[in-house]
Amino acid sequence: MSVARAHVPGTPWVLAAVALLAGCSSGAGEPPASAGREAVPVAVARVAQRDVPVELRAIGTVVPAATVAVKSQVEGQLAEIHFQEGQEVKRDDLLFVIDPRPLEAAVREAEAKLAQDRAQAANAATEAARFARLVASGIVSPDEYEQVQTRAAAFASAAAADDAALETARIRLRYATIRSPIDGRVGQLLVHVGNVVKEKETTLAVVNQLRPVHVQFAVPQQELPGIRRHMAGGALPVEAVLPGAGVPAATGELSFVNNTVDTVTGTVLLKAVFANLDEALWPGQFVNVTLHLAVEPGVLVVPARAVQAGQGGPFVYVVGEERAVAPRPVSIGARVGDDVIVTSGLAAGEEVVTDGQLRLAPGSRVEVQAQPPAGSPPPA
Repeated sequence: MSVARAHVPGTPWVLAAVALLAGCSSGAGEPPASAGREAVPVAVARVAQRDVPVELRAIGTVVPAATVAVKSQVEGQLAEIHFQEGQEVKRDDLLFVIDPRPLEAAVREAEAKLAQDRAQAANAATEAARFARLVASGIVSPDEYEQVQTRAAAFASAAAADDAALETARIRLRYATIRSPIDGRVGQLLVHVGNVVKEKETTLAVVNQLRPVHVQFAVPQQELPGIRRHMAGGALPVEAVLPGAGVPAATGELSFVNNTVDTVTGTVLLKAVFANLDEALWPGQFVNVTLHLAVEPGVLVVPARAVQAGQGGPFVYVVGEERAVAPRPVSIGARVGDDVIVTSGLAAGEEVVTDGQLRLAPGSRVEVQAQPPAGSPPPA
């Protein structure tokens, strides 16, 4: 009896403890009624279908269409300068004059030498003609006649050499006046009146041709096949914009593709030519270059931030029925500004998540947040 009494009063406490433990175990294994159904705030965008320009962007450098370092072809003292630094000049405009007096004296000396040798050549020719008659009469020997003929030929050759020397002296005299070889703009004056310049060594000034002007830039080597393919269809337009200058883009066309790939950088050098009538592009400037290759009609595009990187490749979260999302693999093409071309995996009009992907899982419900207008400041 005593054992039975001890067992009966303890039974309610044991049952209560078992019930409490069972309740705790049940609560730990099941989520709250609201868990899993709470909407995740996200931003979305619709898959758009439109004509998209295919472009390549790069940083380019403005270079003159032609650059000439003006040098003297004769040695002498600089006597005159006929331009101002930075002045625009035309082809054959007078730039410099080298002191011509030594060159004029050389011309007169060559003229005198030519006159002397011509007189001697004429005299020798007359004597040779006379000896020709005498040898026919037997008065002089054939050897004497041959000597006279040789002397006449020598004087004639000397006169011809003098004639060439005179022409050289006259050319050098013309070199004393230095003219612009191209249309362009003269840079800094590198010598001044009174300086002695050396023949073909001293640079007097540099003339750059600015109309037209070139912009050179480099693109990755993998872009070369596409560029060449599109070039076969005609000239490719190129735009150049000065960063932050507020100047409208200048438009030119691709004019040169280098015949080799730079093995250090893996890029190909390209050049575009611009009319540059307003001289907005200046040699040495860095510009943002856009090479327009083609226009792809009716392609699908999504914001680039919607595309995520996964183990199986790129994917996007697509918003489906009841605002539930599902990841979907996609194939992407070229980037176009802030958008990217989608070649497969999506249809026009579908909604994709563009912000908030880190909190999503397959089947998550989302709540679309209103996006601020473009250009509005971020919230404080």
